[in-house]
Amino acid sequence: MPFIPSLLLNVGHALDHLFLLIFATAVSSIAQDFGVGRWEDMMPFTVGAFLMFGLGAIPAGRLGDLWGRRRMMVIFFFGLGASAIGVSLTQNPMQMAGALTVLGIFSAIYHPVGIPMLVQKAERPGFTIGINGLAGNLGIAVAALSTGFLVAWEGWRVAFIVPGIVSILCGVVFAMTAPPESGAPAKKKIASIQLPPNLALRTFWVMVATSTTTSLLFNITTNGNAQLLTERLSGLVNDPSSLGMLLAGVYAVASLAQLVVGRLLDVFPVKPMFFVILSLQIVMFGVASQSTGWAWYAAAIGYMVMVFGSIPFNDTMVVRYIDDAMRSRVSGTRLAISFGISSLAVYFLGPVVKMAGFTQLMVGLTGVAALGACIVLFLPNESEMQAYLKPQS
Repeated sequence: MPFIPSLLLNVGHALDHLFLLIFATAVSSIAQDFGVGRWEDMMPFTVGAFLMFGLGAIPAGRLGDLWGRRRMMVIFFFGLGASAIGVSLTQNPMQMAGALTVLGIFSAIYHPVGIPMLVQKAERPGFTIGINGLAGNLGIAVAALSTGFLVAWEGWRVAFIVPGIVSILCGVVFAMTAPPESGAPAKKKIASIQLPPNLALRTFWVMVATSTTTSLLFNITTNGNAQLLTERLSGLVNDPSSLGMLLAGVYAVASLAQLVVGRLLDVFPVKPMFFVILSLQIVMFGVASQSTGWAWYAAAIGYMVMVFGSIPFNDTMVVRYIDDAMRSRVSGTRLAISFGISSLAVYFLGPVVKMAGFTQLMVGLTGVAALGACIVLFLPNESEMQAYLKPQS
């Protein structure tokens, strides 16, 4: 694929995560503007976005395989930008909930469509996924940084408008530069040897289950870190712009983990590496739950490195074990189940913190990480898989 469309596919991943986290970063300002007493009371209004981020992956993946990935990505850029601008026009929590849900529908397109499109002919798919993951997580860092500055400069509405315009412009350039597809992926002849049903089903459900636990950790941390940072650094740093820069620093450092993990996945087996990353999550969440101040900040970098580092595994398994003709549909089904369940984390984040506090929440995340590590043990070994596979584009 030409350089510019490939670049825009990575930028699209950054925008996808950026838009979903503007609300979480600006929630205190939004709550104040809407006359809501506490930020925790606003968090349930964003659940529609994350629910549709998951459920919308099924139709998005189906359309990507059967209709065309290029067309779907054009819709993604334009729809995401327009819906973000729509969020900026809302006047109360219910309008906000509806507009965020629409944004979630368009954001659902990227993962089951954009990533399979990017890796279609990749010589090193693990490294390609790592670069893509780095871009997505830098989008999270930019969300923390840009939202903090835009809110301080002109208010939370501009924090949605500016990236909305950027997304639409990216859509224009992508439509002009992305080469036309020779045909929908599903119409191509399946080239790889298929896994036997028992291994295919076992692998799929391990992918779904681990994707669910990693998505729970991802959603809770990325949506809660801004307020957690404010609490744990209270008295040390209080300026919103400085807090935004510190949070962006966490995400920027942690983003490098996907690059390293992606490169290693081109060389080493999935199962032992995945288990090690999830085991380290347990350690880092445990340390963070008992820390405050700068010690907590160091632990936060550690647990975000492990959270981000766990992301490339499921995409790599899809590329390695699923033929390109149906990757978008398999990814869409996996994401719908895992993201649909993990969207509940966003709904309960505010109420749980309000009732029990961040320390107990972090202890709970340690348990989620432990569950994920146990699930990985059921993944078939590389030797079991290799006899049924041959290289595929």
